[in-house]
Amino acid sequence: MLYVVTGPPAAGKSTWIEAHAKARDIVIDLDRITRALTGPGAPQWNQDPLQLRVAHKARYAAMREAFEVRDEVDVYLIHTMPSAKWLARYRRMDARIVTVDPGREIVMKRIEAMRDTDMQRVASRWYNARRPTPHVVTYTPSRDW
Repeated sequence: MLYVVTGPPAAGKSTWIEAHAKARDIVIDLDRITRALTGPGAPQWNQDPLQLRVAHKARYAAMREAFEVRDEVDVYLIHTMPSAKWLARYRRMDARIVTVDPGREIVMKRIEAMRDTDMQRVASRWYNARRPTPHVVTYTPSRDW
């Protein structure tokens, strides 16, 4: 099964995956990939354009391979704001789309406390897009970090 986990930055997408994925499952998370590809001392949520460029290429390679084995293991893919084209592709693969959203106020507070403030623009864009996403399971975390 392919799970596509969407939501604004700092919503709890990784936390949702940690609560559901098993050790043998495949998790594709751009933040984790970027951390794996950067040197010691790099920020946990690294937005350096060159490092992100390399991380995106690694993510797409991982996605191609994981899509081929999704019948053997569960695949969890974080895709913050998939386009209509990506959503259609995921639907053709019978993916389950999960949206994690604790609400704009909580997200903005988390970004202010833990992330680069540039991520507030990404979160605002996510909330302003309000694209309809059929077959979505919305998960609202019950606790604030």
